[in-house]
Amino acid sequence: MDETEFWEIIDGARADAGGDPDEQADLVVDRLTRLDPEAVQDFARHFETRFRRAYRWDMWGAADIMLGGADEDAFSAWRCWLIGQGRRVFEGALHSDPDDLATLLEDFDEEADGYAEDLGYAADEAYEQLTGERLPDLDLEQPIKPEGEQLDFDDPDQVSARFPKLWQRFNG
Repeated sequence: MDETEFWEIIDGARADAGGDPDEQADLVVDRLTRLDPEAVQDFARHFETRFRRAYRWDMWGAADIMLGGADEDAFSAWRCWLIGQGRRVFEGALHSDPDDLATLLEDFDEEADGYAEDLGYAADEAYEQLTGERLPDLDLEQPIKPEGEQLDFDDPDQVSARFPKLWQRFNG
């Protein structure tokens, strides 16, 4: 499975789920169980690589603003959700500036959006359904701490200066 196929599964499931993260995770599992176990491993590798690429202080700052606070668990679920928003949103936030999420995201429902932990387990579930075994270790390097310069999330002046668009949208 290449990167394009990975994003097609993510985007197609999101569209079919009407943006519901839990339904999207179920649809990804359904789509992955139609593939062979090797393709599911490839999907898992693509997902995990992106999940780890988003382990950055500036991304955590964006999550903190959007969620009204984000501990490590919330930040993990938010990164799964961010991947679930598709290639345009994910790459737009990572390659330009996480503050651009204020304009990249058309809608943000505080009750439903921002958390998609189940999406992070979709490949594991599909692999287990296909093989009866656990997904093998992907042998990807685990980051010890987020990349970049740490922000003081408790300092509204620092956070609003770093993320003016997100600050305005979610706190304005």
